[in-house]
Amino acid sequence: MTKFYLYVSRYLTVLLFLITTVAWSQSTVTGKVTSADDGSGLPGVNIIEKGTSNGTVTDANGSFSISVPENAVLVFSFVGYTSQEVAVGGRSSFNVALASDVTALSEVVVIGYGQIEKKDATGALVSLKPGDFNAGVINSPEQLIQGRAAGVQITSASGEPGAGINIRIRGTSSVRSGNNPLFVVDGVPLSGDDVTASGSGAGLGSSSARNPLNFINPNDIASIDILKDASATAIYGSRGANGVVIITTKTGKGASSALDYSYNFSVGKITKKYDLLNRQEFLDAYESFNGAAAVANVDGGADTDWQDEILRTAITHNHNLAFGAGDKTSNYRLSLGYMDQEGIIKISGLKRYTARFNGSKSFIDDRLKVSTQLTLASTRDNGAPVTDNSGFEGDLIGSALKANPTLPVRNANGTFYQVTTNEPNPAAILAFSKDYTNTIRGLGNVAAELTIVKGLTFKTVLGFDKSMSSRKTAFSRDLFVSGIKDKGRLYLNDIETSNTLWENYFTYDKEIGTTAKLNALVGYSYQSFSRFAKGAQYTNFRTSNLDQMINNLASADQTSGKNSAAGSNSSNVTDELQSFYGRFNLTLKDRYIVTATLRADGSTKFGGDNKYGYFPSAAIKWRVIEEGFVPEVFSDLNLRVGYGITGNQEIPHNQYQERQRYNDWNITNEGNMDGGALGGVAFQNPDLKWESTSQLNAGIDYGFLDNRIRGSIDYYYKSTNDLLIQVTSAQPAVQPFVWRNLDAQVINRGLELALEFDAISQTDFSWTINGNVAFNKNEVKDFNGLINTGRIHGQGLSEAYAQRIAGGQSLYAYYLRPFIGFDENGLQQYRDDQDIQEFTGDSPLPKTIAGLTNNLKYKALDLSFFFTGQFGQKIYNNTANAFFTAGALASGRNTTRDVVGSGESRVSSPDVSTRFLEDGSFVRLQNVTLGYNVNTSNTFISSLRFFVTGQNLFVITDYSGQDPEVNTNKSIDGVPSAGIDYTSYPRARVFTLGVNVSFK
Repeated sequence: MTKFYLYVSRYLTVLLFLITTVAWSQSTVTGKVTSADDGSGLPGVNIIEKGTSNGTVTDANGSFSISVPENAVLVFSFVGYTSQEVAVGGRSSFNVALASDVTALSEVVVIGYGQIEKKDATGALVSLKPGDFNAGVINSPEQLIQGRAAGVQITSASGEPGAGINIRIRGTSSVRSGNNPLFVVDGVPLSGDDVTASGSGAGLGSSSARNPLNFINPNDIASIDILKDASATAIYGSRGANGVVIITTKTGKGASSALDYSYNFSVGKITKKYDLLNRQEFLDAYESFNGAAAVANVDGGADTDWQDEILRTAITHNHNLAFGAGDKTSNYRLSLGYMDQEGIIKISGLKRYTARFNGSKSFIDDRLKVSTQLTLASTRDNGAPVTDNSGFEGDLIGSALKANPTLPVRNANGTFYQVTTNEPNPAAILAFSKDYTNTIRGLGNVAAELTIVKGLTFKTVLGFDKSMSSRKTAFSRDLFVSGIKDKGRLYLNDIETSNTLWENYFTYDKEIGTTAKLNALVGYSYQSFSRFAKGAQYTNFRTSNLDQMINNLASADQTSGKNSAAGSNSSNVTDELQSFYGRFNLTLKDRYIVTATLRADGSTKFGGDNKYGYFPSAAIKWRVIEEGFVPEVFSDLNLRVGYGITGNQEIPHNQYQERQRYNDWNITNEGNMDGGALGGVAFQNPDLKWESTSQLNAGIDYGFLDNRIRGSIDYYYKSTNDLLIQVTSAQPAVQPFVWRNLDAQVINRGLELALEFDAISQTDFSWTINGNVAFNKNEVKDFNGLINTGRIHGQGLSEAYAQRIAGGQSLYAYYLRPFIGFDENGLQQYRDDQDIQEFTGDSPLPKTIAGLTNNLKYKALDLSFFFTGQFGQKIYNNTANAFFTAGALASGRNTTRDVVGSGESRVSSPDVSTRFLEDGSFVRLQNVTLGYNVNTSNTFISSLRFFVTGQNLFVITDYSGQDPEVNTNKSIDGVPSAGIDYTSYPRARVFTLGVNVSFK
């Protein structure tokens, strides 16, 4: 027994020695990596134990943790910084400051089907990271980058939560088809179609669909890369004519897990109310037109501010929670988001729930990498009856602007004061209407990337984008509006989309000798786009309860002849896109770079010999900074030239064949189609083909004074040909329209300037100025036809329009009567007494767009303020044309104060003229953010930041409307318009308090 204990004792001693030795030799080292420039933590720094594959990366705050032997040497490397080797020397903790490598300039940017170092990019592109994004109440990705990139114009249709947004990269190119860029989210190109239905409102007019990108939580975005010229976008072929925006979401990084939480609380109020007459001013003005005896006919005895009746202070809550981690073979990140945004018009708002998962895992000694991304979003849009095309009765806003201020909101018995359907009570419109859209959308992909041999990889991607949207719009029979009173109205619209992607491509990287590098790509892509839509309308309800109307269709009178089903329709279409593509990038002597791409797209939207389109591009770059003759004042200097052809196929399904459908029918009580007829839809056109855009780009990238001053200058010339448009047939005709390619060109040419300047760069204080400006000239050439657009609404303005497309003019050029004032009788006068419309030489498209950002840091404090501006465009004030005239005031409607004493007669006809054309130029203080970073050392919190943000703080403009940044949909026969303001949902001034916290 003694020997046994002795044996065990010796064994335990040896084991203890071994454990101690291993523990001593493999110690855990922690620390933080910062920038030597400003002391900020650097996330994503690669840390490798020299001579081994053991490594990690820093977390979001620059912290790291790694187990290594006491004699290990750690190599720290990060893009744009000089690598550094540090001997551990038995230490358990130390910090590392990396110095900027001003000659490397190797920021990684995302391009089509890959990423490259910025110094090797031959195309015109802008890469924006979270530090560049706009702050505050942001409900879609486009708002993050508004004003941040030269040549990129971003205009919201209105101030409504979830409203559509127009993006124009280097001008407007298309007459009819889509002008928005292609969005690619984590490798999945989106269809670009609306995923929600537009709204109908009987006599109130119709409203536009919501922004299809609202499902993406801005807090999940790691970078947004904007590809502007053809050499960068041609890899996307038929969908790259209007530029490409690539959105990359966040992934988990760092050897230890991290939990992040953020909360924002925001308050918004209208920035500018219309300057309407109050009770006494209204009565005095009415008396001046109609005499004292007539005042009693309009005096309702009250003093009502109808704008206040429909407006409110809007509250927004925004929560985001994320958990992620990673090591050298895998990473993951899971995030959850909740946003509840009220609109400043009562009953309107947006509520969104989002969940996102990103993950990847490497196998077979890192030769195989499998990754997946998944986004799920549930969005509820609550709409107010604000429309694009209401008649003279007005929608909610129109009614509030013209309502008699002496009328009461309610009768003595508490019911709403309603007398006539021509003058709806705005408060009653709010109470007796309900419009909401529920949308569920899922976007994701699964990808596998295999390294076949050194330098050669193959990647396959399966992606999907599915959505289901249901919009329900109800108006109670108690509402005094034409077509609704004593009947009620219900509109049901459902849209389901299902888009699938299969992508396969090989990538080859090879160093050729010591002077050349080759990167080559070849691939195949298949994408299908399915869309099912149905709609129905019901009237003659036996109930006034909106919820019963929506949830119980039997509440509509089913009696024969009552026409309870006012109309129904449906559609189900699928389009497919098959593509072959290739690209090579050759670098010689690290100073000459050549890029060439070719994509062949086959689309079911075109027939005959036009199913396939071919889109080539080529570009060269000379890194002049590598030459010996460059003066030392330069820290960077590159020249770029590129040319390419891209396409646009954003038209409806199958427009090249003759098609028929059932129309003018109702559904009987038995569910049969009653009175159905097979009617024509369009003439056939087998020669229909792609809209193509050729683009030349020449650019300079520069840097001075150790890159403290850096930026770029780009010149471009874009020519869009074979313009796709729907042409209305001369009536009578068998079919109402035909789709054609116009024999015309749309030219956009311009200059873009970007500048970033580190004015002060010290340890405790830094100041960086970032500015961009772009100049663009738009012109239609070689077109002999005339196309009218820009519908103008208001009393006596039936079939009126304000814009025309013609050769020698810009797109959507204003076509108006030249107003010169009122004559001695108060009637409108036109130049040379010619009561005819003519081109004014004005355009709704801005000639100049600009952005200016200042970022300042002092120790733990940071301050940023951002200005944006657009110049040279004109706005047609359809709101003033429809409501703010002497004739309206004389008839008992309210107006703005400037109408009183203007000299206009009550019988002067408010025709479409330059009287309502205004300068739309503006400068806006878009964003101011003040933040404070709390010192959290020696706590379980790795970072803590409090901030306050102000959005839309003030606007400098001569425009008399609510806001100059507006774009109401005033199309005619599907031809879009631009720059027309008609009872647009007002914009808010928003203040936000927020906190961001990360836990170790």
